[in-house]
Amino acid sequence: MMKNYSLLLFLSIISIISSCEDGRVPQKQKVLTDTNPTLVFPVFSGDSAYSYVKAQTDFGPRVPNTDEHILAGNYLVDKLSEYADTVYIQEFMARAYNATLLNGKNIIGSFNIKKKKRIFLAAHWDSRPYADQDKDELNHHQAIDGANDGASGVGILIEIARLLQEQQPEVGIDIVMFDLEDYGVPEFETRRSNSQESWALGSQYWAKNPHLFNYNAQYGILLDMVGAKDAQFRMEYFSMQYAPHIVKKVWKIASNAGYGDYFLLEDGSSVLDDHYFINQYANIPTIDIIQHDPNTASGFYKHWHTKNDNLENIDAVTLKAVGQVLIEVIFREK
Repeated sequence: MMKNYSLLLFLSIISIISSCEDGRVPQKQKVLTDTNPTLVFPVFSGDSAYSYVKAQTDFGPRVPNTDEHILAGNYLVDKLSEYADTVYIQEFMARAYNATLLNGKNIIGSFNIKKKKRIFLAAHWDSRPYADQDKDELNHHQAIDGANDGASGVGILIEIARLLQEQQPEVGIDIVMFDLEDYGVPEFETRRSNSQESWALGSQYWAKNPHLFNYNAQYGILLDMVGAKDAQFRMEYFSMQYAPHIVKKVWKIASNAGYGDYFLLEDGSSVLDDHYFINQYANIPTIDIIQHDPNTASGFYKHWHTKNDNLENIDAVTLKAVGQVLIEVIFREK
């Protein structure tokens, strides 16, 4: 997850929709009564998603050009292959900010491949080579586990893939796991030229070289830092600039589903994340569900880019909230 470029939003906030008393949804199938009384959603398991987060962190930091990165990538290909109709492996090379040649691998799983109307869900699976936000400067050159910053979103996507194998929606779904997202210029580096483009190398590559010729989707949803306890997600600036209708749709569904305490109807800051480059280069309206915390100096999750971004700080309840909202979003599509 890259640098937060704090811009103030002056966008109108959509109408607040009532939510359940405790902001949670029971762990059982829920029949909608608002639009379609016969629609039954698959039940997203936060515990299952948590197990997929753990499986990734068990490999150690997933830093490009390391054995841990290779092993984790193979695991994700194998796991997605269990559930998806088709899996595409997009191998590529890219230069890091310091001229290091990085071996990248974007992993894409497709469902309902004959459907023309498609939605893609995305997250990045690599982890940061530097704990450059750690309070202890001795850790700044050490890699992080990236349990929240990367693995949490991927864990949710794998659980969604498992559910899609059992029950497919009426639209095509593509799950995209981006590589080389978190190798951007560290805080201790004095050279700052081209710093923005040093992030999100995998999504930049995919946006310019999609896994299928002329690939297109109605919209995309990116997940980043979606597993912390009591996380709150505000309406990110670039998401509202490029795809306000998708933001409003997702946040409304979250509120109706009882997750309004996670999905706040408030403006968030701007984040130069994978979705920015997809909107720029692929011209697919894409939003970012990302934790914004105005109480931290960075504006992000309090353990962002530190050694404490580990499994101990991942909450299955938050994973459940985000995952169930995405399930309801895609199963409402026609």
